Amino acid sequence: MTERFAFHIAATDGAARTGAITMQRGTIATPAFMPVGTAATVKAMKPETVRATGADIVLGNTYHLMLRPGAERVERLGGLHDWMGWDRPILTDSGGYQVMSLSALTKQSEEGVRFQSHLDGSRHMLSPERSMEIQRMLDSDIVMAFDECTPWPAEHDRALRSMERSMRWAARSRAAFDAGGDHAGRAALFGIQQGSTYADLRQKSADALIEIGFDGYAVGGLAVGEGQEEMFRTLDFAVAMLPRDRPRYLMGVGKPDDIVGAVERGIDMFDCVLPTRSGRNGQAFTWDGPVNIRNARYAEDLEPLDPESPIGRWSKAYLHHLVRAGEMLGAMLMTEHNLWFYQQLMAGLRDAIAAGRLTDFAESFRRRYAARGRG
Repeated sequence: MTERFAFHIAATDGAARTGAITMQRGTIATPAFMPVGTAATVKAMKPETVRATGADIVLGNTYHLMLRPGAERVERLGGLHDWMGWDRPILTDSGGYQVMSLSALTKQSEEGVRFQSHLDGSRHMLSPERSMEIQRMLDSDIVMAFDECTPWPAEHDRALRSMERSMRWAARSRAAFDAGGDHAGRAALFGIQQGSTYADLRQKSADALIEIGFDGYAVGGLAVGEGQEEMFRTLDFAVAMLPRDRPRYLMGVGKPDDIVGAVERGIDMFDCVLPTRSGRNGQAFTWDGPVNIRNARYAEDLEPLDPESPIGRWSKAYLHHLVRAGEMLGAMLMTEHNLWFYQQLMAGLRDAIAAGRLTDFAESFRRRYAARGRG
């Protein structure tokens, strides 16, 4: 049987790495982009279509699934993989960010977060122990520790208190995960570095996480409004604080140029709703930058978004019509294209790292992607 979790670095180029994560449900080529399947589905996509774009892993959400249909129900129905028809790895986030950003009447304490559902007003408690229990019932392959997402901007003292609580919750997450029986023997647990944009706090957080011990390490608390320049400045010191021999995951990122810059700084894993949400709203990502397919300039454009795209048989004019008419096929095709583009970008980054030409690839990408004159 394949071992529970292994991370192999095949090549490096500067701080960037390419390799693979091996788990019982499959291998994940890194750097990897994880499509977001918040409520047990990548919106507008069948699982086999998601896989055909090149995705090795998808992300599910603890908060949304605990509220609807309920983790207990998913467990009774055989677990998340069988239920949604995805037989490869699934990472579940801990629910902490959604509790703070979506819920009404939250009350945070050392125990956890009491909150009111954004769906029906029902009241719930999410703690490190409950988050681990839910992710076990979902049968997640990569489990995220429960943390407090520090708001931005945050003064140093506020960020310190938030980070220290997250580290206490990380230790409780580790203990609860380890008590999870058979699930702990086949799944992995990732810790989450916090500390806002402060180097001293990021170092303290990394030291605490390493002492606890995790299979992988996420950089949390970024992509929350600080902007790309500040995010990259923080990554310049934060990533190197994490163990070199474990995967590093930048949560909630992001735009294609964000991903390229983060890979250059040593990040191995990404997730973001952007390619799916943008696709449903008429925006396509291409090597020449984003395209707003609603724009009247595409009404009679017979060229495809990209001839290599899995939707290359359809013209921009047809996509324009579908999206403007509100036809569901428009959302499906645009989403499929965007996920394919993101996976092509990741494959290009992996190949460039392996060949020792990441700088050339990244500079060429940025020049072309930033070109003007698009709609």
